[in-house]
Amino acid sequence: MGMVGLGVMGRNLAYNMADHGFSVAAWDAWPDTVDRFVREGEGKAVTGHKDLAAFCAALRKPRRIILLVKAGEVTDKTIDALTPLLDPGDILVDGGNEHFMVTERRSAALHAKGIRYFGMGVSGGEEGARHGPSMMPGGDRAAYEELRPVLEKIAATTDDGPCVTYCGPGGAGHYVKMVHNGIEYGDMQLIAEAYSLLKGLGGLENAELADTFAAWNEGELASFLIEITARIFRVKDDLAPGDLVDAVLDATAQKGTGKWTVQDAADLGRPIPTVATSVEARLLSSRQADRVRFAEVLQGPSPKAVPASEKKALIDDVRAALYAAKACSYAQGFDLLRGASDARSWDLNFSELARIWQAGCIIRARFLKRIKEAYQRDAKLPNLLMDAEFVQELAQRQTPWRRTLARAFEGGIPVLTSAASLSYYDSIRAARLPANLTQAQRDLFGSHTYKRRDRDGDFHSPWK
Repeated sequence: MGMVGLGVMGRNLAYNMADHGFSVAAWDAWPDTVDRFVREGEGKAVTGHKDLAAFCAALRKPRRIILLVKAGEVTDKTIDALTPLLDPGDILVDGGNEHFMVTERRSAALHAKGIRYFGMGVSGGEEGARHGPSMMPGGDRAAYEELRPVLEKIAATTDDGPCVTYCGPGGAGHYVKMVHNGIEYGDMQLIAEAYSLLKGLGGLENAELADTFAAWNEGELASFLIEITARIFRVKDDLAPGDLVDAVLDATAQKGTGKWTVQDAADLGRPIPTVATSVEARLLSSRQADRVRFAEVLQGPSPKAVPASEKKALIDDVRAALYAAKACSYAQGFDLLRGASDARSWDLNFSELARIWQAGCIIRARFLKRIKEAYQRDAKLPNLLMDAEFVQELAQRQTPWRRTLARAFEGGIPVLTSAASLSYYDSIRAARLPANLTQAQRDLFGSHTYKRRDRDGDFHSPWK
């Protein structure tokens, strides 16, 4: 196996392959990085190369190369440098977070030269790469089958098997990873809002928050993100008194996959308000200096902690609201995947996608088994929330879900994404929306026409 790029992900994935009995030749543009890789991999079946031609020559044909370098221009330049050194039939896998349309472009260009290229989403971060990630390959099916024994060995595993599956042709793999990241954005923001509610309305200190999230991680909300949230609240600051989380600036960065998800959802006409507002929440957080200034001028209520006797009930309400909102987030993600699969003829297997997300990846959660089973019951499920079990679960959580958000509004606590999730739920269950007025306005000022409820055809009225 060949590995191009020895950053955190590439280095650890290479060691993972070596641990599973595969010899790995690796190359990186930085000589010191190659030296470190060889030094730390002493005793493993790995070799490091500082010359790209020597690296390619060291690989058995047809070559099998995984590329893990910075997405965009760096990847293009690396592929341009590699291509003259490769032969028809060689396999090149891009394991970075690349836009699926870029993957489509590269795949077509390399196919013309006989090189089998596919994009593969890799989730799990440094720990996942080293000990077993969730992987979402898409592109040349035959190339995947040749790599399948390697990928299944190095992937995370559950009782349902290795967390890797062929997603589909072209950019399908990178698209699935993009939507995975979009769901991740939503999940993280929902958890952040739950934290804000527990702190602002419940008066919970960090130690209590840690205990609360740890308890939640033993039940229906069990997931990697809930687990690390509990861990975060227990870490002390080594540079100043207090807990480290309180020293972290309230400004969240982003790399772009959430934005890409929202953009393509709009192009496909698939509403994903939980993901969209989670992107907007990050944008709002990044304007931290403005918020501090605006807070001195703009009026509104401030949160007041509930009486101690009501704290447990509040915690239970927030847990129920978080679960319901999380269900809406995943419903939107899978609805987008269905829209993309239909539009691009990818034939995505939604039960399989839920299966491979059960371990190794950032959004791994007990919840995903429920989703896998829902799509096993009905592969053509029009919306995850229409599964009988989810219908019942959200019905049971109606009162605490709505009560939690009402308390947030009354206390002036921003819950942009949690509110979007509930509004999504209420929108898709509304037999009639006020869109008739919006369309009438469009017809009045722009002659855009409208359809009637009682007869076929397009109509335009003077509205006088």
